[in-house]
Amino acid sequence: MTIAIALNTDCINNLDLSPASTVISQLLQEGAIASHEQQLHFEINYSQDPSDPRELSEIPEVRLWFLRLDARYPWLPFLLDWKAGELVRYVAMLVPHQFSEKEGIQYNPEALEIFLMQRIFILSDWLKQQGIPNQFRLKSMAQLLGYDLDDALFEMF
Repeated sequence: MTIAIALNTDCINNLDLSPASTVISQLLQEGAIASHEQQLHFEINYSQDPSDPRELSEIPEVRLWFLRLDARYPWLPFLLDWKAGELVRYVAMLVPHQFSEKEGIQYNPEALEIFLMQRIFILSDWLKQQGIPNQFRLKSMAQLLGYDLDDALFEMF
């Protein structure tokens, strides 16, 4: 089952998190977070001039909305539909990057590494609190972003 969160220009420009908060709050109240792993995606309908070549992740207002969302729900990558590209798009909203016609999205390597390690620490603690095994999930997330994490890292914390 996929869970869609619809975003429009008004909610983005007003930093209104209610479309996401409503869905996430319901999952939290139902105690259903674990059963909705990798099911969330965003339907973004942001008005932009047809001649504007920018991707959504290059628009400051859209990025700011996602930064605010991430500050409220730093464990959100757990819910994102990784197979549908939601994790990669989410990371693009938060991490400086460039687009290449040949290679696609190119993240700033240092910024991506900092983002990834922060997520590993946040998600590790959060998953433990939820009683959800975490090492495989975290290693899979890192691999999706081009990193291989050594098991020894997890023994450190």
